[in-house]
Amino acid sequence: MYWFINFIIRVYTRITCRLDMPDLHKVPLHGPLITIANHTGQIEVPILFAHLQPRKITGWAKAETWDNKFLHWVFNLWGFIPVRRGEADMHALKAALSALKEGKIFGLAPEGTRNYNGKLKRALPGAVTIALHSGAPIIPIAHWGGENFMKNLKRFKRTDFHIRVGEPFKLKVEGVKVTGEVRQQIVDEMMYELAKLLPEEYRGEYSDMSKSTTNYIMKLN
Repeated sequence: MYWFINFIIRVYTRITCRLDMPDLHKVPLHGPLITIANHTGQIEVPILFAHLQPRKITGWAKAETWDNKFLHWVFNLWGFIPVRRGEADMHALKAALSALKEGKIFGLAPEGTRNYNGKLKRALPGAVTIALHSGAPIIPIAHWGGENFMKNLKRFKRTDFHIRVGEPFKLKVEGVKVTGEVRQQIVDEMMYELAKLLPEEYRGEYSDMSKSTTNYIMKLN
């Protein structure tokens, strides 16, 4: 059923979208990996989940989603991890770290919520926690066009959906006291790596690239 659902998603997304993803091959085929992506919340999750196969992928999703019977079934099938927002959910963190130890991809949306219009929101510092605890490499995956998906679908129009993959990096915090302020600086640096992959009109809170720094980022390529 897992592979059948992925096949259906691949077919459905290729019918409803014109997929432009020339460098998806840059995502490593093996080993633990954290992907960070922007979040419009309409079509990017199934597209990335299905088209990054055969890599096993998981991620956090708000616990309330499991109240929907269909999504409950799908998210359990995909192995998503419910997380209680607004609190320190240690169970969700331990499940994420366990998935990374198993060599899975863990998908993160540092914005923490949908941006709807495709423009980046200021990221939340909580996204840094799993990266610091796991030490896993991080790769940015930016996408745009999906914010128009539902509107286009109602008009029986295909959506131009673009994906770009950045260079992998790790966080470097040796000798640094990781305060709340430092966590925000780290996640902002992560988001600028994502913003670099987006057209200027989608960079939102990270439009001013002169503020981009790499004090806590170590490129792996």
